[in-house]
Amino acid sequence: MATPLTMTVDLVARFPGKVTADRRPGYTGFSVNNENLVEVATAIRDEFGYDLLTAVTAVDYIAENKMEVVYHAYKTTGGAGLVFKVQAERVDPIEVPSLINLWAGVDFQEREAWDLYGIKFTGHPDLRRILMWEGYDGHPLRKDWKEPFFEEEAKPFKSRWPDGKFAFAENKNPFRDNLNFPKDFDPENFVVEKEEDLYLSLERDSLKDTAGNMKTDHIVVNMGPHHPSTHGVLRVAVQLDGETIIGLKPVMGYLHRNHDKIGERNTYLQIIPYTDRLDYFNSMSNNFGYVIAVEKLMKIQVAERAEYIRVIMAELSRIQNHLIFIGMLMNDLGAMYTPSLYAFEERELILDIFEAVSGARMMCNYFRFGGVVRDVPEFALKKIQDLVSDRLPAKTDEMERFLNENEILMARLKGIHVLNAEEAINYSVTGPVLRATGVPYDLRRADPYSVYDRFDFDVAVRHNGDMMDNYLIRFDEIRQSLRILEQALKQIPQGPINSQKPAYQVRVPAGEAYGRIESPKGELGYYLISNGKPNPYRYHVRPASFVNLQCVEKMCIGTKIADFVALVAMLDIVMGELDR
Repeated sequence: MATPLTMTVDLVARFPGKVTADRRPGYTGFSVNNENLVEVATAIRDEFGYDLLTAVTAVDYIAENKMEVVYHAYKTTGGAGLVFKVQAERVDPIEVPSLINLWAGVDFQEREAWDLYGIKFTGHPDLRRILMWEGYDGHPLRKDWKEPFFEEEAKPFKSRWPDGKFAFAENKNPFRDNLNFPKDFDPENFVVEKEEDLYLSLERDSLKDTAGNMKTDHIVVNMGPHHPSTHGVLRVAVQLDGETIIGLKPVMGYLHRNHDKIGERNTYLQIIPYTDRLDYFNSMSNNFGYVIAVEKLMKIQVAERAEYIRVIMAELSRIQNHLIFIGMLMNDLGAMYTPSLYAFEERELILDIFEAVSGARMMCNYFRFGGVVRDVPEFALKKIQDLVSDRLPAKTDEMERFLNENEILMARLKGIHVLNAEEAINYSVTGPVLRATGVPYDLRRADPYSVYDRFDFDVAVRHNGDMMDNYLIRFDEIRQSLRILEQALKQIPQGPINSQKPAYQVRVPAGEAYGRIESPKGELGYYLISNGKPNPYRYHVRPASFVNLQCVEKMCIGTKIADFVALVAMLDIVMGELDR
């Protein structure tokens, strides 16, 4: 693989006058002329081999009157990524060419940038709000956007204790004066003009005959946002011809609280407990990705013992996540209690470990820059050893025997297509769903972080891309996690659990960083920009649940509505991470 320097020379030489190296201190990658973006991106994919575009991030450089879009591209064969960027004048309409014809995986991410920044991606076929609702006024991640209860740009807010007296911000504003609507929009008198407005982007008109009548009786069924099978407050508008799915659009944002904006208002340390609330099944993994990004900016080493503790916590998280996936899949398929109880019993034992080391069972807030907040007690290490060497392997085998000989389960899963390798890569899918298509792409091997390069384990991979392989690969990954844990427990050294002194505040050098890990659901990435102040200038989460959901329409069209529930379950989404 070419070094970053060679790549800089190659790409700049390949497009003279169209591409330049990003020379800003602390920044990396390439700056591409707006009008040449599609041409350069095509070469990045087809000539340079970066077939997997995982992250699209918008940045508002208000002082420079610029908007920037940052792309992170990788090779599914492994290795470091390539970062390329495009800037546009910060004058509405802000326009950037869409890359959706090159990578379908930019779909939701470009819509998010439009929704929260107002960047118009020309050529995008469905550019509309995705996390905010249609009656929302403004683009809330812009640096000049202020919410109605705005106090200050960054915490801690000095106005909370003026003269030693506290005041509620809500009391400073009249009741109901906390929401702005677009000009001429009255929510109380809003009337839908036609049925199609309720189901934007479902291609209903193409189904009419020349007289304007429907060729057949097609119906739209809303799965969710209160249906338990959608794994949270996700609404999916499903268009049916009989029982066959012919159109499908997910509607999300019901849990959106603008996690990115909250992060930009908080100090670097204050952000850690907010990451716990993303994928609330895997707070340890969420902490992991974020602290890696900050440590890259700070250019600090992590204490050796803490690296092993981090891996142990992350792999325990992976095991309990996959156990819950299996139990909930059985629940979605109609096997109501027994498999779920099996899964939750083992998960509770792992949560006992998390409680012993962090003080919390789900929202752990355990990682710190340079290490972890406290050491693992001896009794907890003994419990982990007992689980890894004895109970979890036996229970995994028992659960697999119990389920995998069930003929109803086999009939529901075997041969039901999810994705093939080409589709998964095109839609930026990562994690078990990608590996079940035959692509052995796992960040612990493809772009190792922490101390994963010290362990002997295999990348779990299956090749059929059907629901059966997507189900079985979770068992494979549990067993590989147990292999890693056995080695980590044997190799863990003595020593300090943090390379830094305890501090309530850290100063992070100016620059940008992208920290990513192999979470149980796929690539979890954090993009940070520091301007040297106590709070990040830009904080963005690239969640696996959000990006992986882009392929749901591709997965479901042509299948039966009975398979929809199981197909969505294969993506293993969590709405706290998806909506943020």
